[in-house]
Amino acid sequence: MSKELVTLSPIDGSELLRRPYVDAADAQAMLARARSAQAAWRSTPVAERARLLSRGVDAFVAMKAQIAEELTRQMGRPLRFTPGEVGGFEARARHMISIAESALRDVRPEPIAGFTRFIRREPLGVVLVVAPWNYPLLTAVNAVVPALMAGNAVILKPSAQTPLTGERIVEALAGAGLRDGLPEGLLQCVHTDHAGTQALIASPQTDGVCFTGSVAGGVAVEQAAAGRFIHVGLELGGNDPAYVRADANLDAAVETLVDGAFFNSGQSCCGIQRIYVHRALYAEFVRKAVALTRQYVLGNPLDAATTIGPVVRASAADAVRAVIADAVAKGARALIDRRDFALDREGSAYVAPQIVVDVNHGMKVMSDECFGPVVGIMAVGGDDEAIALMNDSPYGLTACVFTQDEAAALAIGDRLQTGTVFMNRCDYLDPALAWTGVKNTGRGATLSSVGYEHLTRPKSFHLKTL
Repeated sequence: MSKELVTLSPIDGSELLRRPYVDAADAQAMLARARSAQAAWRSTPVAERARLLSRGVDAFVAMKAQIAEELTRQMGRPLRFTPGEVGGFEARARHMISIAESALRDVRPEPIAGFTRFIRREPLGVVLVVAPWNYPLLTAVNAVVPALMAGNAVILKPSAQTPLTGERIVEALAGAGLRDGLPEGLLQCVHTDHAGTQALIASPQTDGVCFTGSVAGGVAVEQAAAGRFIHVGLELGGNDPAYVRADANLDAAVETLVDGAFFNSGQSCCGIQRIYVHRALYAEFVRKAVALTRQYVLGNPLDAATTIGPVVRASAADAVRAVIADAVAKGARALIDRRDFALDREGSAYVAPQIVVDVNHGMKVMSDECFGPVVGIMAVGGDDEAIALMNDSPYGLTACVFTQDEAAALAIGDRLQTGTVFMNRCDYLDPALAWTGVKNTGRGATLSSVGYEHLTRPKSFHLKTL
């Protein structure tokens, strides 16, 4: 078993960094420091928590250029886009800080003479946040900042592909706060392997887990937590659908959905992988989507002209190509010529964006998660057929409807098995709304006031006056 992580850049396969894995004794020491810090932090007024963490967010934003370039080198998203993830981190952090006072306020039922009754939200204790590599800042902030605002201590375990993101979050949030009274050990970054992560989850010092990753990873987290009765939040896979109704604004639908399918090289849990288009618009939608896709520039993500970079590693690119090959072997047509994207070749981490048509749900592209720049497009006759196909999936993170009829979108949304329903947009997260999923996408929720409910436990007070 390796005793260190080695991060290779998908840009060229070069080694970026090495970090030692913590051993069992060091991991338990981290948990002990976190528990000690949390004991002091939980009594800190929410307004003071907000002040300290806001200083940390300021420090994080001040490192935007450095963090953005490091992120590009670690996971391959074009440098023209990675500063946006730092901006997203800031927006979500500041929103969750701003609503904490009201979200954590005591819940008081109708008064009864002679009694004082209320529900208080208490912190869980020590929360382990396990973040993925595809959006390592945005997925981490969803849990880290509200967990801290709720009075918890946090241990952040970043992906081995993006370890610097975890280090920078701790450097900014804890570094700025330590100078101003933040308890030492309240926020820590840990580098460990799968076995080490499972040991952290199984430790009696851990009171909650927020995990973002694969379905298989979610199963492993549940197994590690089995019998402990702690909070386990899971955001897992996705195969998100879109429906373009006959009354949709066609140009807006094409532009939005092509971006939703191919941004971040398709490596988004809520990226669009399946598009169902009303037959009246199908041919024109496909024509315009192909024309727009051909404008992408596949290249080195450090180059200003690049609009789509490599996927995370060569083996992941080969897996994407296998999904395309599966569809073609079963009768689908791939409409984008790989030869127009010179870097797309076997064994390379660079894979061209691809549109496949003549697809059905017997193909992997329409039935399972494909973490890459591939989208399948089907023609449908109307709402009922589209809804049935959209729900025909083991996942349910987001779904979107393109229409000019809001009442129709609401009616369709009520019938969709999903965590978020969009109208005329996709691949977006609003921190004022709960981020959640159904089926194999997982359970629990982050962000919004609902997110605070999953990072606290209710305690009821029932006081009788004599």
